[in-house]
Amino acid sequence: MTTRLLALMLIVAAGCISAAPMLSGFDTTTISIDDREMVVAVADTPETRRQGLMGVNELGGLDGMLFVFEADSESGFWMRDTLIPLDIAFFTFEGIFVDKLTMVPCTNDDCPFYHATGRYRYAIEAPEGDLGFVTEASTHRIDS
Repeated sequence: MTTRLLALMLIVAAGCISAAPMLSGFDTTTISIDDREMVVAVADTPETRRQGLMGVNELGGLDGMLFVFEADSESGFWMRDTLIPLDIAFFTFEGIFVDKLTMVPCTNDDCPFYHATGRYRYAIEAPEGDLGFVTEASTHRIDS
């Protein structure tokens, strides 16, 4: 299996985008993947990672959400009370592609968990189809 590196350049973009009301408590950042810039909400605390995109039905000009973990993780993601279908891409601290999944909305208490095939440090959620350009055949590098 071919792996890939992610060009994930975090540039603080505070005040540059008006987030949807449900995302107003999140910081925003611009990231670069495959030379494509995405403006994302940042979930980098246990509280913001737990909230994620729950209850959000539109992103208000954002392209998605970046989940940042302090250490490598194997945690699963779920779609409880998430209203829009999402793609999620996982990357190591070094920027190596780990996995990409499509997750479906779930409004009941018996929602499945979605797990990457390996450990990761970053996860990026975006509306379904918006991460179609991210493939394991491409190579990229983190610039941080």
